Amino acid sequence: MTDPLLAHATEYGRMYARSTSEQFSVPSITTVISQQPHGLDGWFGYMGASSLAKDPLLSDCLGSPSKIKQAINRAAKAAETYRDDAARRGDRVHTYCEQVALRALGRPHAMKEAREALAANGEEAFAVRFDEWWELFRVEPIAPEITVWNKAVGYAGTLDLVARINGRICLIDYKTKGTTRDGQVKSLDDKVVMQLVAGMKAEESLVDPVAGTWEPWKYGEDPVLLAVAIGETEVRPVRANPEVLKHHWWKFCALRRVWELSADTTSAGTALLPIAPPPLAQARTA
Repeated sequence: MTDPLLAHATEYGRMYARSTSEQFSVPSITTVISQQPHGLDGWFGYMGASSLAKDPLLSDCLGSPSKIKQAINRAAKAAETYRDDAARRGDRVHTYCEQVALRALGRPHAMKEAREALAANGEEAFAVRFDEWWELFRVEPIAPEITVWNKAVGYAGTLDLVARINGRICLIDYKTKGTTRDGQVKSLDDKVVMQLVAGMKAEESLVDPVAGTWEPWKYGEDPVLLAVAIGETEVRPVRANPEVLKHHWWKFCALRRVWELSADTTSAGTALLPIAPPPLAQARTA
């Protein structure tokens, strides 16, 4: 996946600038959504316990406190390792999807290299399933990896694809997902609706990142919002329910405010200060 040229990693999360010569000024869509609490304690615990149980060196650790400590450390990092591996896999799949769209548009692409990268990691099935979906739905790409901006609320983001399907404009977000025991792609989280509706509510789209040229957003008028779960056994597209979009938009705006307050709190300074005993107490001691 092409890393958006105007996106920057900051202590406040990912943020966007208006051009390559300007400072970042607004949070990304995903940074805003990340303000929502995640109940992952159980998952982290499961990943750690599962990793420890499967550790091939576990039997050699018995009777050795240092080796047991090493095994525990490996287990403690299991969730982080899994997350990082999944992120890299997602990047490879997204890159392939982007190259498919670029090829369809007759623009320069690296589809062969992207497919080879998937194959090298045993992930080519994702590309096969994606190709099947692309042909079945007769996707007509318009703009892959398009960066958008909303000045009124204050955020920016990069949409995976704007396309026409069956005569309708669609805003599409890809999610690389694992497979359940019954061979189906895992379900998507409802928060993807916030991501899609924030893209729909954009006011501008990027024309030239170096010059900082933007144009009015052309695809926000009643598009179909599609989240596409890409797995090794199937690709499952789902549509955001138009009846609930306003609620997810309001929630996104509230989370944007939470991000702002958190950023203000962080930049305000040290929250806890050391304190010495009162001078009077020192005098009494003397």
